[in-house]
Amino acid sequence: MHSLQNHLLIAMPSLDDPMFGRSVTYICEHNQDGAMGIVINHPMPLKVAELLNQLDIEYNAKSKAADAQVCAGGPVQHDRGFVLHTPKAGFASSLQLTDELMVTTSKDILEQLTSDNAPEKFILALGYAGWSAGQLEQELADNSWLVVPADNQIIFDLCHAEKWQGATQKLGIQAWQLSPEAGHA
Repeated sequence: MHSLQNHLLIAMPSLDDPMFGRSVTYICEHNQDGAMGIVINHPMPLKVAELLNQLDIEYNAKSKAADAQVCAGGPVQHDRGFVLHTPKAGFASSLQLTDELMVTTSKDILEQLTSDNAPEKFILALGYAGWSAGQLEQELADNSWLVVPADNQIIFDLCHAEKWQGATQKLGIQAWQLSPEAGHA
């Protein structure tokens, strides 16, 4: 089995699930037991400042980060926050995914997001996407997803509305070239 950790899943046009339609999902973990990822391009009608306010966490309302939108990271544990971010040590529960990317789930990062101690770039998502053993492989065989190596420019620098098209372009194709029909030779 080839691990898709540190790859982006790009939803095919035929995938009409409300959570995953036109989604780009960063795969944090993929092994024989299944996979876990965070949808990085489905913004919720919720700003970081509003979420921090709901959690009674002090924040700097003038910070650019306070105005960022929170993403719907997936249908599993959608009340739990995941911060995908550029490397920044010192948080209680961070996992180094690559030299350029970490994920943190502890409250202490939320307290720092609008401060000078925040990671340079981040996405705050509520929930994650999970696949049981063999499920993601079957969805790939069913032509539900395209796969491309993760790219921090797509993750952090493109606006949410541009990430799906930006990820397909990394494959050397334009989004309009994707057929909603599955085909197998």
